[in-house]
Amino acid sequence: MRRSAFFIRVIGIGILFHVYIGMRLIPVAPVGPALKILAVLALAASIVLIPLGMMARNIEQQPLSDRLAWTGLLVMGFFSSLLVLTFLRDVVLLVLHLASSGENVVDPWPGFKAWSALGVPLLAVLVTLFGIYSARRRAAVKNVDVSIDNLPAALHGFTIVQISDIHVGPTIKRHYVEKIVAAVNALKPDLIAVTGDVVDGSVPQLAAHTQPLSDLKARHGAFLVTGNHEYYAGADRWIAEFRRLGLTVLLNEHVVVDHDGERAVVAGVTDYGAGSFDPAHKSDPAKAMLGAPADIMFRLLLAHQPRSAPAASKAGFTLQLSGHTHGGQFLPWNFFVRLQQPFVAGLEKLNDLWVYTSRGTGYWGPPIRIAAPSEITLLRLLSSARSA
Repeated sequence: MRRSAFFIRVIGIGILFHVYIGMRLIPVAPVGPALKILAVLALAASIVLIPLGMMARNIEQQPLSDRLAWTGLLVMGFFSSLLVLTFLRDVVLLVLHLASSGENVVDPWPGFKAWSALGVPLLAVLVTLFGIYSARRRAAVKNVDVSIDNLPAALHGFTIVQISDIHVGPTIKRHYVEKIVAAVNALKPDLIAVTGDVVDGSVPQLAAHTQPLSDLKARHGAFLVTGNHEYYAGADRWIAEFRRLGLTVLLNEHVVVDHDGERAVVAGVTDYGAGSFDPAHKSDPAKAMLGAPADIMFRLLLAHQPRSAPAASKAGFTLQLSGHTHGGQFLPWNFFVRLQQPFVAGLEKLNDLWVYTSRGTGYWGPPIRIAAPSEITLLRLLSSARSA
């Protein structure tokens, strides 16, 4: 009931935004009545298609479900760009109005007002096309060096490949995953870290599309932690499926790996909010460290959300790898992530803890990325003394 009420509120707000765009652009656009009527119909269709695309995963019939999802999510991405650009146009018009306020002109800048009303949707189309290209191409490899104090000599140059937030679902399928796996394996890492939100759907729907993950290869194996979307889709069944694929799932626990005679702790926690789905899965970095040998100098934590960092720092971890934020994925969400998470993207430090936040290897919702490219992250551990 609570989820339905939230969805209804979202639809209501969406309708108001559509009305805002229509009132600000259509009446002043320099086009004929027929095109204006077409624009009104397009906005009306958008009001229907966006929620339909969001709900399409509940339709079991294929390929209808995926086609509705693709259509609705593409429209959502375009609408987001259109809304932002319409708002920016209004800001510019306000500035121009204030600049002309002393000239006693009733309607200043009429030409700009008219042609910008046409230019905004055209620019939104271009921005959307660029965003689709950026999202749908295979994530590029991003190289990150992490300088660590007192890193044992045997671990100098140790490589970790992180993939995160693939979101296999209505628009991301097996072929997309196969390209990611091939790129990861080509890097020949010492360890692979999968930091959650692998899927957006149930095991029966998506098992065939996650199968390529079984081909991930690394010297010390591939380790996975749950993200919030695993819990939306049935975490217990996905955990069993990931283990069937050969991934080591870490649920508030750790393993010790031996690398050329030097040991390292590799730990993982459940998603930050997992306890609200299953109290037994409450995220706990301290619990993940229980029983770990005290003399091991390097301690790695996989945690889907960056906001696990304060607890990870207290628990004595050296490096935390996270995802979840997508780096904002596209405007304007880039500016809102900081309201929920302490880190948005890249390598940062909290006390003695290094935190790397991936922008994600896939995308969520609209197949669009703008100013937040996806990534396959190759992290290399360096002794701070040697890298200085």
